[in-house]
Amino acid sequence: MPKIRPADHPILTGSGYLPPHGAAVAGRSRIAVGAAGHLTQFGANLVTLQPGAWSSQHHWHSAEDELVIMVSGALVLVEYDGETPMMPAYIATFKAGTANGHHLQNRSDAPATFLAVGCDRPETDECQYPEIDMFWSAATGFTAKPQG
Repeated sequence: MPKIRPADHPILTGSGYLPPHGAAVAGRSRIAVGAAGHLTQFGANLVTLQPGAWSSQHHWHSAEDELVIMVSGALVLVEYDGETPMMPAYIATFKAGTANGHHLQNRSDAPATFLAVGCDRPETDECQYPEIDMFWSAATGFTAKPQG
């Protein structure tokens, strides 16, 4: 079994979001543990949010299931139908095609870490960011959502 020691892999930061939407995730970093283990069927990232940071903008995917497992710290899961505190060992799942926008926010005064697992952006996936009129697809990357 290949063992992955996160400290041996690069810490990735930044986002491809259109300005100014990257500011909310400026305190987010990740280690691509799936890629580190040479996995090709799904993506897995060990994500750390500093106090005040968000995991992403509020979004949902058309063709990518998502799974989040809390590792340490405390976060708040924000969905259209409410907010849920997330503590270590809590798990959240997001079914592809379900238009329930979601993201995690670190409202605490300490860093928090979670493992995010998904399909590694399948070619057919589209990601909606309805509150900021942003859109993502494999063909276009991030764009302003077409009006009309």
